[in-house]
Amino acid sequence: MQSKATTVEQYIAELPADRAKTITELRKVIKKNLPKGFKEGMGYGMMGYFVPHSLYPPGYHCTPELPLPFLSVASQKNFVAVYHMALYGSEKLLKWFTDEYAKTGCGKLDMGKSCIRFKKPENIPYKLIGELASKITPEQWIDMYESIFKKNK
Repeated sequence: MQSKATTVEQYIAELPADRAKTITELRKVIKKNLPKGFKEGMGYGMMGYFVPHSLYPPGYHCTPELPLPFLSVASQKNFVAVYHMALYGSEKLLKWFTDEYAKTGCGKLDMGKSCIRFKKPENIPYKLIGELASKITPEQWIDMYESIFKKNK
């Protein structure tokens, strides 16, 4: 379910009240913990955090006119999704996250390559999502992205 909203505020305003509350709480914890340099905005119909062109002029290799995506949050039909691109690119970060998630008592982890799905808002470990958001700086993400992208070219 991609939104046509052009701002994060518009995106949240379009959501049902329960989802708006969940997305707002995720936004709050991410913004509190995200290293300086990332920018918030809309991308691919989701609320996201990205490396702006001012820090990484090449942008995203698939769509260079767009900034380099890092972390996104989306309200899907049956779940809330947190997409953290570095989980896909770093085995160390992925292991840390899965080990820490297991300690939360939030149930079984429902995860794809970079997508963490939460069917029940009460099972979202907000503190852990905040810690995850804090782990990578824009410069570290650029280095990781380039090493993966250049290796796969």
